[in-house]
Amino acid sequence: MTLKLPLLRLVCLAATLCLSAQSLAAEQRNYRDHTMSEDSLTVQTSEGEVTLTPVGPSALSVHYRREGLKQLPSFALATNSAGRSEATLEQQGDKLVYRTGSLTAVIHKSPFRIEYLRGSEQILSEESGFFATETMRGFRFALSPEEKLLGGGERVMGMDRRGQRLPLYNRAHYGYTTESNQMYFSLPAVLSSNKYILLFDNSATGTLDLGANEEDILQFEAVAGRTAYIVVAGETYPQLLENYVSTTGKQPLPPRWVLGNFASRFGYHSEAEVRATVDKFAEEDFPLDALVLDLYWFGPDIKGHMGNLAWDKEAFPEPEKMMADLKKRGINTILVTEPFVLSTSERWQEAVANNALAKNLAEEPKRFDFYFGNTGLIDVFSEDGRDWFWNIYDGLLEQGVAGWWGDLGEPEVHPSDTVHAIGMADEIHNAFGHAWAQLLHERQTAKHPERRPFIMMRAGFAGSQRYGMIPWTGDVAREWGGLQPQVELALSMGLLGFGYTHSDLGGFAGGEKFDRELYIRWLQYGVFQPVYRPHAQEHIASEPVFHDRRTRDILREYVKLRYRLLPYNYTLAFENSQTGMPLMRPLFFENESDLSLLDYKDAYLWGQDFLVAPVVEEDVDEVAVKLPGGTWFDYWTDEQYSGDQALVEVNLKTIPVLVRAGAIIPTIDDVHSSRDYSSKNLTLDYYAHPSAAKSERYVYEDDGATAQAFEKGKYEKLHFSADNKQQGLAFVFNREGAGYTGMPESRTVTLKIHNWQQVPVQLDISGESLPIFDSEKDFAQAPRGAWYNKRKQQLLVKFDWHKEPLDLVLKNQ
Repeated sequence: MTLKLPLLRLVCLAATLCLSAQSLAAEQRNYRDHTMSEDSLTVQTSEGEVTLTPVGPSALSVHYRREGLKQLPSFALATNSAGRSEATLEQQGDKLVYRTGSLTAVIHKSPFRIEYLRGSEQILSEESGFFATETMRGFRFALSPEEKLLGGGERVMGMDRRGQRLPLYNRAHYGYTTESNQMYFSLPAVLSSNKYILLFDNSATGTLDLGANEEDILQFEAVAGRTAYIVVAGETYPQLLENYVSTTGKQPLPPRWVLGNFASRFGYHSEAEVRATVDKFAEEDFPLDALVLDLYWFGPDIKGHMGNLAWDKEAFPEPEKMMADLKKRGINTILVTEPFVLSTSERWQEAVANNALAKNLAEEPKRFDFYFGNTGLIDVFSEDGRDWFWNIYDGLLEQGVAGWWGDLGEPEVHPSDTVHAIGMADEIHNAFGHAWAQLLHERQTAKHPERRPFIMMRAGFAGSQRYGMIPWTGDVAREWGGLQPQVELALSMGLLGFGYTHSDLGGFAGGEKFDRELYIRWLQYGVFQPVYRPHAQEHIASEPVFHDRRTRDILREYVKLRYRLLPYNYTLAFENSQTGMPLMRPLFFENESDLSLLDYKDAYLWGQDFLVAPVVEEDVDEVAVKLPGGTWFDYWTDEQYSGDQALVEVNLKTIPVLVRAGAIIPTIDDVHSSRDYSSKNLTLDYYAHPSAAKSERYVYEDDGATAQAFEKGKYEKLHFSADNKQQGLAFVFNREGAGYTGMPESRTVTLKIHNWQQVPVQLDISGESLPIFDSEKDFAQAPRGAWYNKRKQQLLVKFDWHKEPLDLVLKNQ
């Protein structure tokens, strides 16, 4: 250890000297000429060519080219980047001013340098800008003194990553807990408190230095790759994120069943075990939508079979019938696949014969050893590799597989001398999972355009969300330290387009014995994260149905709550597909003037109306929760909180879940799986408060399966608005859309008004009076009417809603 620190200092000194020399060289870079086309501005400099291309609303791609530097295609940019703005160019003395949307690039001619303005405000500036040496290429930007930098992908180091040096190399971190600067999914991008996103469009092995070596410099370094970056600006953080996903691609709306409960472990060994497991879920009255099969589906052992990619018929004698039977019960089958083909596997010779594998320097299939055996790696960048891999997936789809779990796709082991169709391993390592997801999404969509793919992977690149990639946070330790960073990881990824980032609920790795409290707390949090998927090594069951009665009874209610909230959660998924807004949202989205909230990771917003603070320590009976302003209600008790902080009491059955004043929360009746979803009986919980006099909300619905249902008009939006005045309350119910198959022709709506102080003197719906009952029993038996629960201070109103608009008016004394 004593030898490493001086060596590290020498390396850093050498790099600094090298870059200082490069900075001096950059001072010699001068403008020579420029040409402007309909699509871009190209500037000739003394060192090469720079092209600025509008790629989205208030977004620019900036590509530096120098003779002799190999360039790769962009992986980050969506080919159909939406909402591109027309650009204008103005010459102002020794500057060129290039405007697109609210983003302006000011190009200084001598020395050559680009700064970026939002309106008239500078948000970002190149320092020396582009540099290239014999072993390194990258960019240098100046940082403002108080600027905070978030993002960089999966890291456990706090939300603000300024002052850190981040490795850009997707790498597994088995059993991580409360610290990790390098994990499965790195992203060469940051979101700044100055409301810009800076993305380096380079897939090569590299480093992102956020003021670590030089406190006022952001430096991107890579060993090779595309010498380009993308700048995105926005007036607000949500608008910034929307502009970003308009540039890199929006996440398609997944099937509705993805929001249900998953049965998953490492792993189910046989068809008999699968059937017994789903029977146990039914017996214990736990809804279930998906079952995930880990690597035992293609072999009886952990090692030696990877690459078979075909059913082990000893353990799974009738897979098609098994999957069809599960489907009849509303359960979708997901299979794990990996990009490695072991030389001992049944498909090795087939993969070699079909030219599907990456090569060594002698242009032969590259072989190397890793945990699972001696292996090759499918080249997802080559047409032959993609064709061979897809043919296997295509056959499994025909058998009834509903979704894919792509594992080890960093790739977990990726020797530097591996040759791919478009470059060496270190040039494209970070884009491997991206290209794999692209293969699955594009091929499946081409063959089954009506179906929504499910693609869960643990590694990718900026823009992978446009291929439907659903990331998870890898092999987290099954301990309290593993639970504690999960909000940080999900929020950090959501800021850069990956709104479905989630964890193995309960923890995956290790754990000597079952920790009931930890397990319950993790699965309680899971109700308010994007994918509800307990998963773990099998020596401790990951499924709640295999634990003690108390654990089952507590978690059964949480899983059922997850299903009751499907109208709310599915609407969040729809919003994500339209705007990139993540399902889990940081509190600073709510109060952008409070910069301290940028560092806050103990609580988050679940959609617009829930504020959730997971319990991440044992033996806790109260939790301090920051509030972003306004009034909030305890979801379990209706207790009110306001100010800067709430001290929320909890027991083993509850975690802090607060609801915004003015919220209208939609829920449905209990179902056994999302296949049975229906909003025919719709409950709307309205949280009345004088501080939120007016409210507008909506629920998005379609058939839960048809691809691009919204774009095809096959949807319905249910709109609700409330106007809370001293003399009473007025609701308006409306709808839009042509409808969808299975849509209710009418709905029975139960409106539950919280925090209501008195029985109304009159209640009208579209001009017709509704009866007000004195007893709950009479109310329950009547098809329509109202009842006031004095003890809970809640007014319940029940009525039928057909397709026409409705007005509901409640008058006080």
